[in-house]
Amino acid sequence: MPLFNPDKIAKLISEMRKAVTRLQSLKALDKDIFLSDPDKISSAKYNFVVAIESAIDICNHVISKNSYRVPDDYADTFQVMGENGAFDKDFIDVLKEMAKFRNRLIHLYMEIDDEQLCKILQLRLDDFKTFLDGIAVFLELENF
Repeated sequence: MPLFNPDKIAKLISEMRKAVTRLQSLKALDKDIFLSDPDKISSAKYNFVVAIESAIDICNHVISKNSYRVPDDYADTFQVMGENGAFDKDFIDVLKEMAKFRNRLIHLYMEIDDEQLCKILQLRLDDFKTFLDGIAVFLELENF
């Protein structure tokens, strides 16, 4: 079983779940209502950053505690976890795209297309559940 601080992992999982809950409420909105409201768009961007960074932080914590290979960047964080059995190759590719999306949200925020954001909101939220399910199995979390 990999080493980790249960309190730290629980806090990060909680933060991710809160952000995803907010994203789910935005997902439920009519597309035109969502796209016409800059506050809702900003909220979606922020909550995507929180949820994705929570996933990255969970992985970096596990990597550090277990002396796994040091990742080259955020996307590589998920590769390192895959190398150690946390996720399968197909899902690692999804997670790498998630990290790239986070980087665009942070560094190229002016270039994020609202339609693309809406599409990701509609189609990709289940990736967070898949991540949490995978990390729970990998860390053998009982009360998940």
